[in-house]
Amino acid sequence: MSRSKSAVPGHRRRRKIVKAARGNYGGRRRLYRTARETVQKGMTYAYRDRRNRKREFRALWIIRINAAARSLGLTYSVVIDRLKKAGIDLDRKSLAHLAATDFEGFKQVVEAASAA
Repeated sequence: MSRSKSAVPGHRRRRKIVKAARGNYGGRRRLYRTARETVQKGMTYAYRDRRNRKREFRALWIIRINAAARSLGLTYSVVIDRLKKAGIDLDRKSLAHLAATDFEGFKQVVEAASAA
């Protein structure tokens, strides 16, 4: 049986890596070995930061809710506690959106939770 060379699959594999390295500077985009290192490191960062993005958004929502709550003379933890005791199931994302865009609506939600 004749020996098969991996010329075409190898070129395709390398071209895929170099294509993924586009936008980098110098040899990080042109040279296969450094391009491969760059792409692997970038994919590692992308995987990690997809998870970190969720943490950062939750922290941002909590900051916005706390700022709006303090303008009403309350704190974030008190607002969340009263909402849970009142049975109002609004997540932090929608509460933060209310606080940022419709403060009167946020105020009514907090008052409804405090009254219950």
